[in-house]
Amino acid sequence: MIFLDRDGVLVDNSEHYYITRPDQLRLNPGGIEALSELKQKGYRFVVITNQGGISQGVNTHESVARVHEHMRHLLADGGIELEEIYYCPHHSDNENCLCRKPLPLLLEKAIARFGADQEKSWFIGDSDRDIEAGKAAGVLTLQVIPNGDLREVLPEILGGT
Repeated sequence: MIFLDRDGVLVDNSEHYYITRPDQLRLNPGGIEALSELKQKGYRFVVITNQGGISQGVNTHESVARVHEHMRHLLADGGIELEEIYYCPHHSDNENCLCRKPLPLLLEKAIARFGADQEKSWFIGDSDRDIEAGKAAGVLTLQVIPNGDLREVLPEILGGT
């Protein structure tokens, strides 16, 4: 199983920190190609993302759902299916919760639901909190350059399979 952060990993958030509309969403370069190669190796995909804009009043559950639907459509056009998208709607400026990364709860839920082998699963993120969450959940971790090309990190993942 490959767990992916959304913003900065799958999606380019260089222009919009909070992506509130589908027309703002752009996939990062090489994402479809990298995921296609990982899919050929038998990996499945789950997105784990903090969406604190909901708590901040910048976004709503409905707008996040529309953005996620658009992202799923763009990925599906490239032959990539997401098993699920888990998101935390909270923001640490406003409240405490158990699901916001760097806490591992959303990863743990996905691991349990999909029976993921933690020793062979990866969490790919672009921040320290992503890596901290992955390590706490007991999966392999890989930190990428925000909004970079996922093809550049394939050898690190595929070298271990």
